[in-house]
Amino acid sequence: MRNTFFSILLIWLALFAFASNTIAQDSPQWHLPEGVKVRLGKGRINEIAFSLDGTRLAVASSVGIWIIDAKTGEELDLLTGHTDNGRSVGVRNVVFSPDGQILASGSDWPGDTIQLWDAETGTPIHTLSVVDGDERYSAAPDTLAFSPDSQMLASAGYDRIVRLWDVRKGMHIRSFTLHADGVNSVAFSPDGQTLASASSDHTVLLWDVNTGTLLQTLTGHTSGVNSVAYSPDGTKIASAGDGNIILLRDASTGTHLRTLTGHTSGVNSVVFSPDGQTVASGSWDETIRLWDANTGGHIRTLIGHTGSVNSIAFSPNGTTIASASWDSTIHLWDARTGRLLRMSERYAFGNTSVAFSPDGTAIASDGGNTIYLWDANTGKHLHTLTGHTSGVLSVVFSPDGQMLASGSWDETIRLWDANTGIHIRMLTGHTHSVNSIAFSPDGTTIASGSGAWGWGNDDTVRLWDVNTGTLLQTLTGHTSDVNSVAFSPDGTAIASGSDDETIRLWDANTGSLLRTLMYDDSRNIQSVAFSPDGQMLVSGGGHIHFWDTNTGSHLRYHSASGNASSIAFGPDGQTLVSGGGLRVHLWDVRTENHFRTLEGHTSFVESVAFSPNGTTIASGARDGTVLLWELVPSPTSLPQFPEDVNQDGVVNIIDLTLVASNFGKTGQNSADVNGDGIVNIIDLTLVAGAFGTTAGAPSIWNLDQEIAPTSAEVEQWLHEARQVNLTDPVFQRGLLMLERLLATLTPKETALLPNYPNPFNPETWIPYQLASSADVSISIYSTNGQLVRSLDLGHQSVGVYESRSRAAYWDGRNALGEPVASGVYFYTLTAGEFTATRKMLIRK
Repeated sequence: MRNTFFSILLIWLALFAFASNTIAQDSPQWHLPEGVKVRLGKGRINEIAFSLDGTRLAVASSVGIWIIDAKTGEELDLLTGHTDNGRSVGVRNVVFSPDGQILASGSDWPGDTIQLWDAETGTPIHTLSVVDGDERYSAAPDTLAFSPDSQMLASAGYDRIVRLWDVRKGMHIRSFTLHADGVNSVAFSPDGQTLASASSDHTVLLWDVNTGTLLQTLTGHTSGVNSVAYSPDGTKIASAGDGNIILLRDASTGTHLRTLTGHTSGVNSVVFSPDGQTVASGSWDETIRLWDANTGGHIRTLIGHTGSVNSIAFSPNGTTIASASWDSTIHLWDARTGRLLRMSERYAFGNTSVAFSPDGTAIASDGGNTIYLWDANTGKHLHTLTGHTSGVLSVVFSPDGQMLASGSWDETIRLWDANTGIHIRMLTGHTHSVNSIAFSPDGTTIASGSGAWGWGNDDTVRLWDVNTGTLLQTLTGHTSDVNSVAFSPDGTAIASGSDDETIRLWDANTGSLLRTLMYDDSRNIQSVAFSPDGQMLVSGGGHIHFWDTNTGSHLRYHSASGNASSIAFGPDGQTLVSGGGLRVHLWDVRTENHFRTLEGHTSFVESVAFSPNGTTIASGARDGTVLLWELVPSPTSLPQFPEDVNQDGVVNIIDLTLVASNFGKTGQNSADVNGDGIVNIIDLTLVAGAFGTTAGAPSIWNLDQEIAPTSAEVEQWLHEARQVNLTDPVFQRGLLMLERLLATLTPKETALLPNYPNPFNPETWIPYQLASSADVSISIYSTNGQLVRSLDLGHQSVGVYESRSRAAYWDGRNALGEPVASGVYFYTLTAGEFTATRKMLIRK
C-alpha cells in the first residue's frame, strides 16, 4: 500500500509540475481594455522588486504591475489603475515596504501619481498625486523608496523634487528641492534618519529626513548618477551612473573609499546584497557585475542579456538575483555561482510593426531586435525569431503565408519560414535602416524603403528577388527617409511615402517613376496603402490624404487625431483604420466620417492592421503590446456579393455551410451562386473562391465554430469539386481555399487548450484539438489529487473542439451534483495514448 501511495504521489507531482509549466508559457489576458479580445505580450519592463518573503516578483511594466511567482515564473495577477486624465498609463517603478504589507508604484509618463497597494490582495489603498512641481517638467516619479519602518515613502523624478509621504495617511509631508537636474534614485539609510538622492546633475545629496536639511553633497561623478544604495549596516553608500563607474563612500563622512571599474558603458542600477558583502551592478553594456563590498574586488560577471540591464534586485535571503533588461526579459541568477536559473520571455520594448498572416491564423510583431509569432485566436506565443542586431522596424507575411520578411535598423532584410521560425536568408545592400517592406502580390518580389531620420543618404526604394535574395533595382528620387512602401493590388505599381513630404508611384516592372503626389500640407508621409480595388491610395502623416491612383489627383483629406503613423484599409475597402498618438481611429471611406476611437494603449501606436476577414484590428504600440480589437462591421455599410449568401457583407464559412445545407435544391435560392437553377458543389466552390477577395482566406479564428464543418465534410466537398472539370479561375481558387480550410480543420498535433473563462464561476468550457480519432475523456481533480468529476466525451474524430458547442463543458459541480468550492483545480485530457493537464481557477 505504501509503495502504491508513493507512486500515485509521484505521478500527481509530475502532473502538477507539467500544469505549472504549461500555465507559465501562456499569456494571461488580465484587465483587457474595452473592446480588446486578446493582448499579445506583457508590455515593456521598467523595474522589478522582490516581495518580503521572496516568493513573488513585482514587475513594473507599461501595462501595469505583473505579480509573478518567483519560482515558476507563473503570472499571478496584473494590477492596473494608474491614469492620466482618465486614460490608463504604465507603471515606471515598484517597491515593497520593508514590513511586506504594502506595494508602492509610480506611474509612467505622462502620469503623475503614486499608488499604494495591499501587497497580499492587490487592493488599492491610497493614490498620491504629485501636483506641486514646475509644469515645465514631468512629475512622473522615476524612483521610490520606503523608510525602514515602512511609515514613509520617498519619491523623486525629472522635476528635480524629492518628496516625502506619510504612508498610513497617504499625505505629503515635505519636499527637498536643491538638485539642479532630474533625480534618478533615492535611498533611506538603515536607521531611517537620512535620505540619499542621486541626480543627473552629477551629485548625490544627503538629507535629514526629519528637518529636510541638506547634510552633505557628494561629488566625484563626472556625469549623471543613476542609482544610489546604502549598505544594510549603514556604513557605506554606493552610487553609479553614466560614467561607467561605481563609487563606494563612507556613509558617515562621505569619504571616498574606492572606485569599482570594469563596466564598458553606463551603470543603471546598483544594490547591496542583504548581508552587505556584495555589490551588484547592472549596465548598458548588457552585463551584471558582482563586487566584494569590502575590498572592491570584482567577483564575477553575469552574461546573458542582449540589451541594457535596467533594474536588479536581490531576493531577501540573498541567494537569487533578478535582473530586467531592454532585451524584453527578466533573468533569475544564482547569486553564489552566477548560474542562470530562469529566463522570462515575451515582455517587449515596443512594437513598431504588426501583421496578420494571409489566412489569419498568425500574427507577427516586433519587440526590439526580436520578432514574435503568435496564434491570432488564442494569443499563444508560437515562435521567437532572433538574428537582427538592431531594432526591427517592419514585418510582413508573403501572400501565401509561408514566409515572413523583416526590416531593421541594422540595414538588413531577413526572410524567415513562417511556420517554423527558421531563418532563410538575409538581404543586404541598404546603407541605412530598412523602415518598410512589402511583398508583391505574386510573392516573387520584395520592395523596401530606407532612411534614418535624415542621417546619411540612402533614401531609396529597392526591389529584391525573394527566391535568390538578388537586388533587382534601386529606385532613387526621394530626398529624405522612405518610411513606407506598398504594392498595388495588381502588382503593377509601387507607392512610397517619404519625409520629403511626397508620395512617389513607380512602375513595378521597369522601376520608372510614374508620378509624384504632393499636397500643400502633406507633411512627412509615414504610411501609404492602396484600396483593395487599387483605385485609391491613402497616405498617413499629419493628416490622412486620399489620392486617385489613375490620375494622381488629390481627392480629400481627414484631419487625423494624433499623427497617423500607420493606416490600413479593411478588406471591404469601405473602412480605414489609422493609428497614431495614443489611439486607434476608424473611418468610413465613403462618408468620410470618423466613427470610432479605440483606447487602451499606454504609449504611442506605431502600427495597425486588419485581419483578412475584417472582423479584427491589430494595433502595435511602444508600450510593448499588440491589442486585438473585435470589430463588428455594420451590414448596411458593406458591399453585396453573390457569394455572400446571407448578405451580411462578409463572405466566410457561414456562406459556405449555407450552400452545403441547400445542396440539391432548385429554383430561386440565394445559395445558387452561379444562377444555374440548382445548388451544388459548384456554388460551394465559388463561395470558397471568393474568400480571399472579399473576406480573407478561411482560418480557424475566422470560423463560426458553432456551425463550422468537420474535416470529413470538407474532405468530401473537395472530392466532389475535383470531379468537376471547370477551369474558371475563381473555381480553381475555391479548390485551393477548400484545401486550406481542410488543413486548418486538421490539427497537426493533439493538444489540450486553456479553458475559458478562467477564472470562472460556476461554468467553464475546456477546448482541445485532435490530430487523430480517439476515445476522449476529461478528468477534473482537486489540488490534493482527488477526482472531482469525469467527463466521458466518447469517440471523437479529427478536428478542433474550441467552440462552446464542441468544447467540453463543466458546470462546476462534482460527481454528486454538488457545487465545488473556490480554488485551483486541474483538468486532464485523455485521448487514446495522449494525456495533458492544465490548471483552472474557480473564484466565487
